[in-house]
Amino acid sequence: MVGMAASDTHRAIDAVWRIESARLIAGLARIVRDVGLAEDLAQDALVAALEQWPESGVPRNPGAWLMSTAKHRAIDLLRRRERLGRKLEELGHEFEAAEEGAAPDFEAALDDEIGDDLLRLVFTACHPVLSTDARVALTLRLLGGLTTQEIAYAFLVPEATVAQRIVRAKRTLAEARVPFEVPRGAELAARLSSVLEVIYLVFNEGYSATAGDEWMRPALCEEALRLGRIMAELVPNEPEVHGLAGLMEIQASRMRARVGPSGEPILLLDQDRARWDHVLIRRGLAALERAKRLGGALGPYALQAAIAACHARARTPEETDWVRIAALYDALAQLAPSPVVELNRAVALAMAFGPATGLELVDTLTAEPSLKGYYLLPSVRGDLLAKLGRLDEARQEFERAASLTRNGRERTLLLVRAAACERGARPPLTG
Repeated sequence: MVGMAASDTHRAIDAVWRIESARLIAGLARIVRDVGLAEDLAQDALVAALEQWPESGVPRNPGAWLMSTAKHRAIDLLRRRERLGRKLEELGHEFEAAEEGAAPDFEAALDDEIGDDLLRLVFTACHPVLSTDARVALTLRLLGGLTTQEIAYAFLVPEATVAQRIVRAKRTLAEARVPFEVPRGAELAARLSSVLEVIYLVFNEGYSATAGDEWMRPALCEEALRLGRIMAELVPNEPEVHGLAGLMEIQASRMRARVGPSGEPILLLDQDRARWDHVLIRRGLAALERAKRLGGALGPYALQAAIAACHARARTPEETDWVRIAALYDALAQLAPSPVVELNRAVALAMAFGPATGLELVDTLTAEPSLKGYYLLPSVRGDLLAKLGRLDEARQEFERAASLTRNGRERTLLLVRAAACERGARPPLTG
């Protein structure tokens, strides 16, 4: 690929980095047992590529080139630190064999264990010793290959804040001597829960942005989907992994229908279902079935996937099985009780049994401290009041919801709904 323009070469390097960085960092972390150091070594290899490839051209196997370069630097570093011991001697023999043209067993070993390496990296980046914000930033950095600038833009926070989170996260992992390994036994369930939480947080921020002028950030959804699919392959016997994958696939299927020509939000019951991505729906339903086949009661993610499947199977809003959705929310509320689940259950009850039933449950949540600043509480309450013809009360709730949201598109939609109430018209349905 010699002869490419410098700009083309840099684009190629960027593409290669996105594809190979997680594999590269994971393989290096297994050697040096330090995620922060592994990323530094991978970045060194990237710098070498940026320096050499514009002159020499992009190698035929760029991922192998980066791994080989980073591996050499790792071995040099371990030699300098005099921490290789017996492992250095073994690696040294293989390194010398590679220099002489023999097939390097070390490289083959990395390839053989790449699945395990990636899994170790996922569990390390999402370790509970880190704060939620740190876990999200580190996961996107190490497994997504995103720059600090890209992460900052996605979450609308200063780049310096993201950089600080990542630096502190690496330091915390090193100081806590977090082992680069896949947890076993009883610890696996707790640690897996942390991983799935991070992936779904990333997805949700892309699906319904908490702040800014855009209602969705599809790039974050795509990154979360990619991580979810990787986890489904790496941990094939865990039902909740497939439950989360199914949930995200089905929700992502609606993304094209969720925005209008000017980027305005379109709520679920108003969407053109012909625009839903039926390939993603089939993938999601298949993942949900896989979770069910693994046996046992459905977990929180699988239950939410089952709820999403009810919407996906309905060809029209009127065909939606709201009674089943309400029953699934009942099960979710028992398994993973939270005020947000109760709010969603209220919507389902309202759709299944009438707005008065839903409003009765919503009114019990108005004193809930954790929902005090949650804009969806007054939004849902306003919708139910509007359906009951109590339009002045509904307008006040929509205006309150608009004052609480930090998303510009959401605020505009809520104010439109408030104005509709003022005119004496019922606003569009929520969904």
